[in-house]
Amino acid sequence: MNTAKEMNGMNNRGKKIKKIIGIIFGLLCVAVAAIFFYVHSALQPLDSSSEEQVEIVIPMGSSVRRIGSILEENNIIQNGTIFSYYTRLTNSGEFQAGVYRFSPAMSGQEIIEKLSSGPEAAYRVTIPEGRQMEEIAAIVEETFGIDEEEFLERVSDEEYLRELQDRFPDILTDEIFNEDLHFALEGYLFPATYNFYHSDVTVDEIIESMLQQTANVMRQHREQMEEKGLTVHELLTMASLIEEEATDLADRKKIASVFYNRLEINMPLQTDPTVLYALRMHKARVLYEHLRVDSPFNTYIHRGLTPGPIANSGTESILAALEPAETDYLFFLADRNGLVFFSRTYEEHLELRAEHITARWAEEAAAAEAEAAAEAEARATDEDEE
Repeated sequence: MNTAKEMNGMNNRGKKIKKIIGIIFGLLCVAVAAIFFYVHSALQPLDSSSEEQVEIVIPMGSSVRRIGSILEENNIIQNGTIFSYYTRLTNSGEFQAGVYRFSPAMSGQEIIEKLSSGPEAAYRVTIPEGRQMEEIAAIVEETFGIDEEEFLERVSDEEYLRELQDRFPDILTDEIFNEDLHFALEGYLFPATYNFYHSDVTVDEIIESMLQQTANVMRQHREQMEEKGLTVHELLTMASLIEEEATDLADRKKIASVFYNRLEINMPLQTDPTVLYALRMHKARVLYEHLRVDSPFNTYIHRGLTPGPIANSGTESILAALEPAETDYLFFLADRNGLVFFSRTYEEHLELRAEHITARWAEEAAAAEAEAAAEAEARATDEDEE
């Protein structure tokens, strides 16, 4: 049995242990609070009043520690080590490589959110389908401030074209070095939306980004091209004819079938966009006088495909060129609403033309004549009153 003295000693020791534990717990709380306030302070904006924007590249495969160091080296955050530890502890997600604009006025949390969502494009440019080289050059000038002539000179520079051929051997063959072509890369700059993540974008970057996209698309269809016996140049040429003839309501695969059917029987393709391309003109209507232009691009007087593409073409037209419908159509035309009508014989074609084209012209001519007569009558009335 424990004596009273022993019991008292045990109680004292218990109190001492509790006191020590209390002190340790208190110190831990102080330490945790100190660490919290230190981390919190380290994640505050380095300079909340700063309006500076710093362009920073986060390389592919960078660790969180490396990203923290980059940000600290560029005076965006106070402490890269604290930043990296904090992101790991809070499981802040995966950071994306790219070019960012950060400010010393941003907090650590704002930087984390930006790195998680990915870089914002400094420039975004959309190249629509059916655009020719001069039109693309104009879009580039409007977007990047790069002079049209500089762009056109670069895509015409043979030394540069040879360099591109080495870089993109799967799509750029010697077929692009044809003196009949207006531009060697006509039709090769793929229509898409392109993002550039820094402000000093060069002409070469723009051109090569578009060529890379073309290479990506062609790679997907390599087997189909081989089955049809088409080179990239021939595919892009056929697709460009389809693109320029197609309306929003057109069945592109049927249009492709007409072109292939004509090629099979050695019949001229007789497609108006090629005449306009030969003339370097943009018109709603092709007149008979235009059909006489002496150019290898004039498919009214030259059989077979044109020497090269007459515009860029989108995925739908490329697929139509690879997978044409099986028809026996040899003719087609579009009405004023974009509806396309196909026919097997020239007689059927003429009937459709009379119904949907000639009749429209007659209506428009009659309307114009009536409007002119009304204006003349109004002028005569005004003169009589005077």
